[in-house]
Amino acid sequence: MRRLLPSAAVVAAFTLTVSACGGGGGEPAAPAASVSDPSKISGEVTWWDTTRPDSEGPTFQALIKEFETKYPQIKVKYVNVPSDQAQNQFQTAAQAGSGAPDVIRSEVAWTSQFASLGYLQPLDGSRAVDKPEDFLPGPLSSTKYNGKTYAVPQVTDTLALIYNKRLLKEAGHEEPPKTIPELKQAALDVKAKTGVAGLALNVDSYFLLPFMYGEGGDLLDVANKKIVVNSPANVKAIETVSDLITSGAAPKPATTESYANAMTALKEGKAAMIYNGPWALSEIYQGKEFKDKKNLGIAPVPAGSVKAAAPTGGWNLAIYAGSKNIPAAYEFVRFMTTPEAQAKIAKEISLLPTRTSAYENPDVKGNADVAVFQPIMDTAVPRPWIPEGGQLFQPLLEGYQSLVGGESAPADVLKKVDEQYRGIMKDWS
Repeated sequence: MRRLLPSAAVVAAFTLTVSACGGGGGEPAAPAASVSDPSKISGEVTWWDTTRPDSEGPTFQALIKEFETKYPQIKVKYVNVPSDQAQNQFQTAAQAGSGAPDVIRSEVAWTSQFASLGYLQPLDGSRAVDKPEDFLPGPLSSTKYNGKTYAVPQVTDTLALIYNKRLLKEAGHEEPPKTIPELKQAALDVKAKTGVAGLALNVDSYFLLPFMYGEGGDLLDVANKKIVVNSPANVKAIETVSDLITSGAAPKPATTESYANAMTALKEGKAAMIYNGPWALSEIYQGKEFKDKKNLGIAPVPAGSVKAAAPTGGWNLAIYAGSKNIPAAYEFVRFMTTPEAQAKIAKEISLLPTRTSAYENPDVKGNADVAVFQPIMDTAVPRPWIPEGGQLFQPLLEGYQSLVGGESAPADVLKKVDEQYRGIMKDWS
């Protein structure tokens, strides 16, 4: 489940100096790059995984068994931490200097934040980073902070329009909508002709970004250190979302649990379309509507007046700077990000590889869902890989909730978000 919102505790961490952290300041441990026989390395690696335990977890646990077979003296303690809790829990444990895992599956927006606080082990020159030239530039860029590498890309993703082919066809649409006006009309037709919701919205700031990008908007202009969230383009985008709700194209969503609600509606045939990413597919296929996988459609998000684009997401593997098992953690991260591991993940649960070579693997080529998402990734918009990046979502979420709740007009939403951003990015114009 995709949740990117930092808690108040995480935001507060930015007021602390790096020297206050319990991770040892992120200084390199004893080098392990020259190990003559890596299979002889011993230790126990605690890994915090953030995947869904029911639909994704089994694939990762199977990889752990393969790793332990290859490295018989290393044991992996697998801990599944919900993705909407992992950021706060890791920050709290790292700051306290106890209870943090050796390895964390870090959302791409968290990596630079944790690195800036000294919580992550630098990886340049270590065995954790194998053939960096093989990684896609976008995912690889999310692992850097101040010119150093602090993580290894595991999977990448973006958002797409995911739809029920049967319901769209019953509403008279053989093809998915390509533009926002077409999206609105298709949703209204589904409602009129089938009696179910046309589009189920997710009240989450990440899911607002395709509408903003579609109008040519963004949150920040990083190159010029400018806050651009309160722009005419973004006002138009928020007005578009508001119109989808008021027109009936999308039923008014709840301000909480809307992700789960939208997923349930799609799986049960109570909604024809949602925005979501490849991480959701393994769960969607468990729904009664998609026992026949051919009924599921995947298409680029509909274009706004400027373009069709969605945010770049994904997950990295990072090592806690205070780990007592650095050499073993290097080997674990290396193994879990090999082309072979990524191919297994892509084959079984359709998560997108971050290595170029993995896409040449027959198991990856044979996954139709990956094949659909791969060109969509080419239009994905990189997010700002800055320490404050993880703080940008809470103000936007609160604005989205106030819009849905009828408390704020689109322009007022963005005005307030802009004010909150200026409290975060204090030296930005």
